[in-house]
Amino acid sequence: MENVAIFESPGKGRGLKATKEFWAGDVIFAEPSVAAVVFDSLVDRICHSCFRRQEKLQKCGQCKFAHYCDRTCQRAGWAEHKLECTAIKTHGKAPNENIRLGARILWRLDKDGSMMSDTQMVTLEELEDHIADMPEDDLKDFKVDIHNFLDYWPRSSKQHTIDDTFHIFGVINCNGFTVSDQRGLQAVGVGLFPNLCMVNHNCWPNCTVILNHGNQSAVNTMFHSQRRIELRSLGKIEAGDELTVSYVDFLNLTEERQKLLKTQYFFDCTCEHCKDHVKDDLKLGGLEVDGVKPTEEQVKEATDYCFEMMEKMEKARLNGNYHEVVKISKDCLEKTEPVLADTHIYQLRMWSTLSEVQAYLQLFDDAADNSRKMVEGYMKLYHPNNAALGMAAMRSGVTHWQAGEIEIGHGMVCRAYAILMVTHGPMHPITKDLEPLHHTARYRRPLH
Repeated sequence: MENVAIFESPGKGRGLKATKEFWAGDVIFAEPSVAAVVFDSLVDRICHSCFRRQEKLQKCGQCKFAHYCDRTCQRAGWAEHKLECTAIKTHGKAPNENIRLGARILWRLDKDGSMMSDTQMVTLEELEDHIADMPEDDLKDFKVDIHNFLDYWPRSSKQHTIDDTFHIFGVINCNGFTVSDQRGLQAVGVGLFPNLCMVNHNCWPNCTVILNHGNQSAVNTMFHSQRRIELRSLGKIEAGDELTVSYVDFLNLTEERQKLLKTQYFFDCTCEHCKDHVKDDLKLGGLEVDGVKPTEEQVKEATDYCFEMMEKMEKARLNGNYHEVVKISKDCLEKTEPVLADTHIYQLRMWSTLSEVQAYLQLFDDAADNSRKMVEGYMKLYHPNNAALGMAAMRSGVTHWQAGEIEIGHGMVCRAYAILMVTHGPMHPITKDLEPLHHTARYRRPLH
């Protein structure tokens, strides 16, 4: 594959490095999935071919399990679904998402061999499975999936050794990549992308990954473009630099990131941001006013209280009691805002949820104010081209426009557009949705 090469990364094992110079927003490589499946909880709300969310989906007439936008999507997805369809009918019901993905991968291996395309840099056999590193409880659940898979796997299909089956499921466990809907707003499935598996983690990465759903709108499937991930540069990358992405949210504290990485991916992160606990002081800090900070005890008390209220707020949100969410949050923030820094992660999470609920309740003035605080805090913590920052700025910009605060909304929309052009690119649905608003923001000014 052009642009990248496999190399031995110090302390990490194999990784990918750039073979040429890249700039912010460049697509370093794109890769279609070996296989991908919709999450169990969304099987009747997401198209099993294009992974778009639709109000009305058509069921597969044979297995009654797979759902599609229309016959065009059904034809496009038939190559992946054909053997699965027969297996589901024979088995009597569809298994869970891990088993469905494992089966699709093995059918793909049987059909195309270990190197499934000219651009694939590594075989599935070469990927790490980390089975030996699994805790005993996780291994028990893992073996249940294997047992259920063997019940599901058709006798008419090629029979694989138990070691090969274990390996594929281990690869899925630590290398499965979340597939989002067409707007990139919700995780709707999981897929396997072998080249992407070679990109190592860094808490402050130089790349980001976005899912491009391709185009399946043409009646003739010859003119369809594939669903694929794109590895995009967040800034300037020199030839020879290692390519990295973040496997976890940088908003988490160093200790939390380390725990997540160890539990899910079985390694200890030694990046500079982890070694030096970069920005942890901001994430749990107190508010400094005229050079005076609250005591550690005051910060701890406010932090504990905020955490307790967040749990109550989330419970109310899940129950659909949105006015209670607003009350809990406002009561909490009245006590914590004078004490906690505007970068405190609990306060940021509260502002995020509160602004979203207030916008839903059409309390746009308050929603705009809280979303602005959230974005200003994010800007002090996140990489300047972080996708989460771009999405937050977009949401805040729209909310400010709804509140009639055009000038602030204009700034937020322009900031969001600049970030999303890097992280998502000009053809992604989110960027295209934002483009007319950005265009309007550039030329619209309040009358004085």
